[in-house]
Amino acid sequence: METWWTSMDIMHQIIWGIAIVTSLIFVIQMIMTFIGMDSDVDFSGDMGDAPMSELTSMPFQLFTFRNFINFFLGFSWSYIIVSDKIDRTLWIVVLSTFVGIFIVAGVMLIFYLLSKMTESGNIETTQTIGLTADVYIPIPGNREGKGKIQVSVQNSVRE
Repeated sequence: METWWTSMDIMHQIIWGIAIVTSLIFVIQMIMTFIGMDSDVDFSGDMGDAPMSELTSMPFQLFTFRNFINFFLGFSWSYIIVSDKIDRTLWIVVLSTFVGIFIVAGVMLIFYLLSKMTESGNIETTQTIGLTADVYIPIPGNREGKGKIQVSVQNSVRE
């Protein structure tokens, strides 16, 4: 008796295997992200001629496990969808590669735009000149100690 799996050629079986595995890993990553278990794992090793400080100072890394999964998720599912409509395997692979690259670029763009929405929360010390503050831990008069004050800057109380 022939099943749907054995009726496919080897290329379709490989692509379906990639699609199923990457989809499961993607779902696990999503669940872990939503419950706060997303991790930033550092990798150290020889990366060619560029100094490591230049490679790690980039805001987004291209070769990460998440991007690897996103690429093969887009690649495999687009291959499965398009393989019934196009007869040439080379064109299917080229098109699926572009879809995978597009998905990785799209995810990186989303994270880049989200990172631009952050604020430092810092205030300039020049903004506090002339403001009235409340002292709640006394400041020693001999300049050899520290105290604490509360001052209202930009509609928020700062310590």
